[in-house]
Amino acid sequence: MRKLVALALFTALSITAQTKPADSPERRLAAQNALFEDFWQMSLKLNPTQATAVGDYRYNDKLGDNSLAAVVRRNEINALFLAKIKAISTNGFSEEDRTSHDLFLRNMQENVDDFDLKNYEMPVTAQGGVHTGLADLPNAVPLDSVKHYEDYIARLHQIPNALMQTEDVLRAGVKDHLVIVKFVAEKIPAQCAGIIAANPFLNPIKKMPADFSDADKKRLADAITAAVNDEVLPAYKQFASFITTEYVPNGRATLSIESLPDGKRRYQAAIRRLTTTNLSPAEIHRIGLAEYDRIVGEMTALAKANGYADLASFRDHIESDPKYKPSSAQAIVDDFDRYIKQMRPKLPQLFNVIPSAPVTVEAIPEFQKAAATHYQTGTPDGKRPGRVSVAVSDYTSRSFINDEAVAYHEGIPGHHMQLSIQQTLKGLPEFRKHGGNSAYTEGWALYSEQLGKEVGFYQDPGSDYGRLRSELFRAVRLVVDTGIHDMGWSRDQVVDYMRKSHAVDEPTIQSETDRYISWPAQACSYKLGQLKIRELRARATKQLGTHFDIRRFHDEVLAGGSLPLDVLDARINRWIASEKK
Repeated sequence: MRKLVALALFTALSITAQTKPADSPERRLAAQNALFEDFWQMSLKLNPTQATAVGDYRYNDKLGDNSLAAVVRRNEINALFLAKIKAISTNGFSEEDRTSHDLFLRNMQENVDDFDLKNYEMPVTAQGGVHTGLADLPNAVPLDSVKHYEDYIARLHQIPNALMQTEDVLRAGVKDHLVIVKFVAEKIPAQCAGIIAANPFLNPIKKMPADFSDADKKRLADAITAAVNDEVLPAYKQFASFITTEYVPNGRATLSIESLPDGKRRYQAAIRRLTTTNLSPAEIHRIGLAEYDRIVGEMTALAKANGYADLASFRDHIESDPKYKPSSAQAIVDDFDRYIKQMRPKLPQLFNVIPSAPVTVEAIPEFQKAAATHYQTGTPDGKRPGRVSVAVSDYTSRSFINDEAVAYHEGIPGHHMQLSIQQTLKGLPEFRKHGGNSAYTEGWALYSEQLGKEVGFYQDPGSDYGRLRSELFRAVRLVVDTGIHDMGWSRDQVVDYMRKSHAVDEPTIQSETDRYISWPAQACSYKLGQLKIRELRARATKQLGTHFDIRRFHDEVLAGGSLPLDVLDARINRWIASEKK
């Protein structure tokens, strides 16, 4: 009987194989999905902190390899997967599966091109690098069990090696004349000193779960304290010393990325990766100037609507009004939290799909004060909430004016909502749920700022001015980023242009200027992404007329995850056609 069953099964499989030849769409799709899964699993193994971030704790006791040899190995893997995806034909695939194929191929090609440019030899920026990333470990790992505490301690032991490996990478950059600007490099030792003074690595001792035994609490606390004092802090001191004595003297004097080897190609590649467009620096500069003029026009109209003769007098009143001046760093955090909470009940007016994932608001610690307000994803299961980290340093020089707009940008309906939905999308390969590009993610977040206006917020004239001011800031970025990297602008020129725009306060001007110098093209992604989403909405509204539903439009924009702008354009065109039917 067993032989008969086996024979029948073999016969059935043989018939199936005959009806599905080796090049059938079904077999090619299965091969593609297997390729995606292999790459995802390898990515998690090679990037243990990414695995932790998405709630996969198999590698929770590891930091990963930052060595030059590991960089080379990752490139070999990327090249291998690039060849494999190129070998798979998409004939007969669904639109979504073709999109996944094209996105994966595009990602692999960009990774290989990036390796060829050796951008990995400049792993630190004005915002930080491995040293600031590691200092965030206590906030980014699970600390709800003895095992997770033991994993954290294991990672503490690996921090000295991670910093030493980064030193080797930076030395390679010095040899290849791929170094960051000298005055930016000079800020890194102070960042390390701030981390040492704050010592966030001991924070887990303060929040051990109450159900831990007294013996475990003592054992874990002693182990953390010893690892931090004997290994981690000395390693940070060594890293700061290396930067001061070996790296800073070799820092470059010119600001532009185009001053580096193969500079023109290097900047255009950054534009392509971060904006997903082939726009030239000159074209981006012109878009920035045009948007600047348009937004100033809207600000002028707002000023007159509030009884002021011109924008200058309205702006002077708003920017000098004491009610927009924070009395403490915590007051800024509380302001953000209030706006995020008030938006949540309004979401059904704008979306059908609404994630329940929690979000918290926190101050950026002093040792990371160069960082801008930003968002960090939680786990897909919602057990670790998303985090809006707010810039609060030198709070007396800051203002509440932009808070409402930026709260919607970083929280909901911006980054937190978009990324929470993306992490839980059904039917997509994992790399699409957790990857993305800056043009889409930042474009959506900037677009989200205006949605508060559409549901009745920005009632305060100063806050509405802040909404336009926040958008103006993103137009300014197009101008100054291309000014620095393609037109030879000095730092003083950038600061002067930003001051005259009145788009941001002085602490932000200083930190953002260094950010643009350190991170070419990233600042261009916000406005270009927002303009594309606005363009698609206008197109859908015009073509669908009374059948246009803003909730269905937003759901569709978010339903494919983070897409290059040209791919998003094609997706919305298909959606418009289906809506017409």
